[in-house]
Amino acid sequence: MNFAAQFFASFVNEGLQTEETGRGFNDSEEYDPFWQRLHHCESANLSFVSGSTETSRPDCSTHSNIHSHIHLENGSLGCRSTLICPERLKDFGAEEILNGDPRNTNTLLKIPESTNTQPKNTESIHTTPKSPDYRREDEMSQKSKPVAIPTAEELHKSAAEPQTCLRLEDINAATLRLQQNGIQRTPCMYSRLSKQLGMEIYLKKEVLHYTHSVKERGVLNLLSSLSKGVKGVFVASDCSFSLAVAHLSVRFQLSVFVILPVCVAPSRLCCYRDCGAAVISYGSIVQDSILHARMLAREHGFVYLEEGVEGERGCVYEAGLGSVGLEMLEQVPGLQAVLVPAGGSCALLGGTAAAIKHLKPDVTIIGVEPEECPVLQQCLKANSLITDLHCKPNRTLYRDLVDQSLGPHSFHLAKAYVDKVVSVRESDVLLAMLHLLESDQSLVSAEGALGIAGLLSGKLPELRGKRVGVVVSGGHLDLDLLLECVDRALVLDQRVGRFSLQLGQWPGEMAKLMELLAREDVRLLEVYHKQCGYSVDLFKSQVECVVGTRDKSQNLQLRRKLVERYPSLQWLTER
Repeated sequence: MNFAAQFFASFVNEGLQTEETGRGFNDSEEYDPFWQRLHHCESANLSFVSGSTETSRPDCSTHSNIHSHIHLENGSLGCRSTLICPERLKDFGAEEILNGDPRNTNTLLKIPESTNTQPKNTESIHTTPKSPDYRREDEMSQKSKPVAIPTAEELHKSAAEPQTCLRLEDINAATLRLQQNGIQRTPCMYSRLSKQLGMEIYLKKEVLHYTHSVKERGVLNLLSSLSKGVKGVFVASDCSFSLAVAHLSVRFQLSVFVILPVCVAPSRLCCYRDCGAAVISYGSIVQDSILHARMLAREHGFVYLEEGVEGERGCVYEAGLGSVGLEMLEQVPGLQAVLVPAGGSCALLGGTAAAIKHLKPDVTIIGVEPEECPVLQQCLKANSLITDLHCKPNRTLYRDLVDQSLGPHSFHLAKAYVDKVVSVRESDVLLAMLHLLESDQSLVSAEGALGIAGLLSGKLPELRGKRVGVVVSGGHLDLDLLLECVDRALVLDQRVGRFSLQLGQWPGEMAKLMELLAREDVRLLEVYHKQCGYSVDLFKSQVECVVGTRDKSQNLQLRRKLVERYPSLQWLTER
């Protein structure tokens, strides 16, 4: 009997030691490599308890007896704590949601900053297992110690404001993932506009992607984060984001359904079909298509994706876009300022600014948005999100910038990392599109031209003589819209002019006008002759001409010559 009792006691003791010290991670638990640093950090003796059940951690030399020194309860029964090393807490702030559920305010804990967590008498640490009642004794001993409990205002503030920290390791991981999946590293080239504007300008040409948009970066990182059980995705807006989803979903063997209003041009529908997406026309406006896409995705178990989404997917999308900032710092040494298009969800601005500021905080980040819809600028002035801003932007020109709304997370990222936000007029954007087409042979959209428009507007005189990077984010432009933009830009640049004057009805007057235009080396584009009318003098005819000049100087010289010959001259400007 004595021998059997001794054998049974030794077997129980070995089982307890194995259960306490030899337990590893299984497939259902979350593995964090940062937790391994606790093996080498004597000061980080933390014990996480969920309710009344202890959560086991990797084996440490003092793991079995550290519960009596520091004991933190999250108070959420059945919620497993996230493994976070104290060295990593600086990336999350003083408070961290350990269980990943922001609605559970009991999980917000303050980690003490003091590193002196070891007891003074280290010889009193035992390696033998404690009695079964050691948890109750530790809890009773901790009740007498003061615990830093956040106030109700702090809890409400932390729940209302999302974290503004976009971690650098997430952006690095997204950059590596993009390289492995074939997203090309776009060049950052010196621009010929540098001499004209008096600074060193480097263009990050994101228009060279397959869909001519920077959003391929964020979309690929977003699609790669979806679980393997996802069968397909739905999108419901005619924008560069939807086109990138339709193009990249093939790599992940996902079915793509694009729900678009019936008013979308057939050429745009062909773009989605060429990428392999199933296009469904539904509704007369975009809101109808969005509601229908969400309903279909919910019924068939698919995932609905949109650009302005918040939460975890929004952070993953911003991390992919943040790879632009990392590449610019590598490609352009000594970068002093970066101009990024703003507007819409501002995901590109937030991700790029976070990536650059993590590595080089002295680089100035400037956001540029349309003057007709200055959402971000007004929100920063009011220090809060403004949802009822009344504006009437040109939806034909700023298609992708006005269809999406600014979210809380992107707003706080811009508030934390963006140094300045400027708004530009529509004329500045059209001139920027024209100059990029002529000087750098880059066909860009209005969104992609916002950075150069900020430099042409004259609102950034502090950048003269500096090395500036400009993100050219998009270049998907319809042919009809391109021709109209070029025509209006030529008029704004005073290279196309229209004037009206009165000529006598006797022979040779029209020939004299044509001779004057030929002598000034001016191209005649259009001419309109009217012999009668209420605004025309007796025995006079009204003539309107559209001419093309080389530059502004030739335009001014032509005006002086015409005024000397024809006092009735009226120079007409298009608005």
